Amino acid sequence: MRTFLFIIIILISYHSFGQKEVFTGDPDTAFENARELAFNDQRKQAQDSLRLILTKYPNYHDIRSFLANTYSWDGDYDKAKKEFEYILKASPDRQNDWELAITNTLRSDAPQSALDMSAKALSLFPKNADLLYLKASAEDDLKETEVALATLNELLVIEPEHEKALRFRAALIDKLSINVIGVKSSVDLYSEVFDPMQYYLLKYARQTKYGSIHGKVNINSRFESTGAQFEVDMYPKITKGLYAYVNVGVSNSFLFPKVRFGGELYKSLPYSLEASLGFRTLKYSSYTTIYTGSVGWYTGNSYWSLRSYVTPGEPKTSVSGTLNYRKYRSTANTYFSAAFGMGFSPEIYRFNFDGNENAIVNLKSQKLNLGYYFASSNNKHSWGVQAGVSHQEISFDPGSYFWIYSISLSWDMKFRDK
Repeated sequence: MRTFLFIIIILISYHSFGQKEVFTGDPDTAFENARELAFNDQRKQAQDSLRLILTKYPNYHDIRSFLANTYSWDGDYDKAKKEFEYILKASPDRQNDWELAITNTLRSDAPQSALDMSAKALSLFPKNADLLYLKASAEDDLKETEVALATLNELLVIEPEHEKALRFRAALIDKLSINVIGVKSSVDLYSEVFDPMQYYLLKYARQTKYGSIHGKVNINSRFESTGAQFEVDMYPKITKGLYAYVNVGVSNSFLFPKVRFGGELYKSLPYSLEASLGFRTLKYSSYTTIYTGSVGWYTGNSYWSLRSYVTPGEPKTSVSGTLNYRKYRSTANTYFSAAFGMGFSPEIYRFNFDGNENAIVNLKSQKLNLGYYFASSNNKHSWGVQAGVSHQEISFDPGSYFWIYSISLSWDMKFRDK
């Protein structure tokens, strides 16, 4: 008899502990309490409550949808996907859950699946603006930028004031605008000795999958002469975090080096740092080689860069350096800049070297430049204004200085191939 009673007690205990906890109470009130927990950084407790409610009300889809959303917020995309699939299988007419499910799939870095889901959702809700937006997002993630732009154009016919679509469309057009033309005009005013010197730049740049290529024409008017130089700058991508700068230029004017060429390697480093090392070679009456390097640091919306130039020569090696600062605003094309430098760099063609390279590169100099650059709302046009002052040693009168006041204006325009 005792043995029989013991077995009964064990079986009852096993049954009690093995039973799942079942929700009792008002599901709406419990749902509201769980929402408050979720929005007050108590996500785990909220999820426990939501799952408990679903043990009794498995088809309370608003609760399951919110549970799926909390999973997605936490990065548990597979758990969220499972809950959304349950809802949409039972009630495919829930448009909002289609949108949430597609968004979760995009977050999980599965754009092809998101695109397939978008197509299915749009078959149920044709010409729905929000679903078209998600479809365009998936297409863009799949590198089908032109297709994504066409989808957004279709959306904007349906809903012309769709703000997110308008911003997205502008961003895609900016991405597809791989061509840039630009002009720049500068003038140097001297406190004594020299007349004003004028500088002009015309450029065309194109972004390719291998990096960007820039063709430039520099025109200088100084020493009662006008001359031109033709340059090509290239920024080839080598591998992730490593790219190069390559430059070649030629001129038949004494205002420029007859030939110039150079190269530099840029490497991304930990802690938002970047470093570079390279050289520039200029040929006037003879060749002058300048070794250069830089260290840059991105911090928040600011960028700091320290660049130095070292030019071996007689009677001594010349060293110069510039500290640059940029404060970015809404876009990469809108920023304030400041630069302070010491020492003379032959990269700046203010003087006629005429065989005096060694004497000129050792000139003492200090400079300060301030600039502001801004772009149109669609980033198609960019403008810049820069003003600076330099305290420069006179090349033919060592120990004596003059002041140079500089101002420049620039304009760039981006455009597509078609």
